[in-house]
Amino acid sequence: MLERKLETTATITKERFHCNAYEVFMLKTLIKKTPFYPTLRRVYLRIKGIPRHPIQDSKTVDGFNIIHLGTEYGGWSFVDEQDLYGCTIISAGLGEDASFDVEFASKYNAKVIIVDPTPRAISHFEKIIDSLGKPAIQEYSNGGCQPIDAYNLSAVTEESFTLITKALWDKNTNLKFFEPKNPNHVSHSIVNYQNNYSENTKSIEVEAVTLDSLLSDLNINKSVVPLMKFDIEGAEIEVIKRCIDVGIMPRQILVEFDELNVPSSKGFARVTEVDDLLRSNGYKLLKTNGQADFLYFK
Repeated sequence: MLERKLETTATITKERFHCNAYEVFMLKTLIKKTPFYPTLRRVYLRIKGIPRHPIQDSKTVDGFNIIHLGTEYGGWSFVDEQDLYGCTIISAGLGEDASFDVEFASKYNAKVIIVDPTPRAISHFEKIIDSLGKPAIQEYSNGGCQPIDAYNLSAVTEESFTLITKALWDKNTNLKFFEPKNPNHVSHSIVNYQNNYSENTKSIEVEAVTLDSLLSDLNINKSVVPLMKFDIEGAEIEVIKRCIDVGIMPRQILVEFDELNVPSSKGFARVTEVDDLLRSNGYKLLKTNGQADFLYFK
């Protein structure tokens, strides 16, 4: 009898734990969707003593029609403008969440040039192409790996996407593409910020290309690309500097400053340099998610 009672108590405790864990998860999800989330996150990080870059506390600029497409993890905020319809954009960094790319191509009847040499990203893209024309039959997942059936591919075609299996960089070369610290993660990095910029961690070799060379190869005029997205694990610093140098300045730049996720004086200095460079060339920082994603508008 005692054993049975203990088993029953253990079962009830376990069920309550799972229920509470689920409730906590749902509460966090709801909080993230409120306008108060950035402020709450800033307070939490300050309490934890985690250093922050000043641009992470930037407020959203009013007067722009800013919308969000894609999941919380892989989606992006940008300014909804008429010139996006029928346009071509650059989307560097795919991973295993193409929600932004798919929704953007569908909404604007746009062509998305995706740049990512990561093996798992290439595999994910190929599965998307195999499923073109199909509607979504399940919800997006909460993590960074989306099931193919969660994408609404009914309004896009093979012409909607081009995958370039090269890495964006500030020169045309072959280089090390460092594997993520956590093997469950998908994103590789040229600068290897997750491992204190080491040159000696596990890597693969990939071909790298400058954005101006890529546009030339694709016969795309830099002046007709209204939006570029850079989620390239630290390489965005070198790529944006190269873009400014050669006069590639789209109206909108969506960038994840990944080094802000692993705070360091070196990473902060690199972000400051590019933020200053963008502002001095006429860009305004319109919005941030309070962590690493930023919307610059010219």
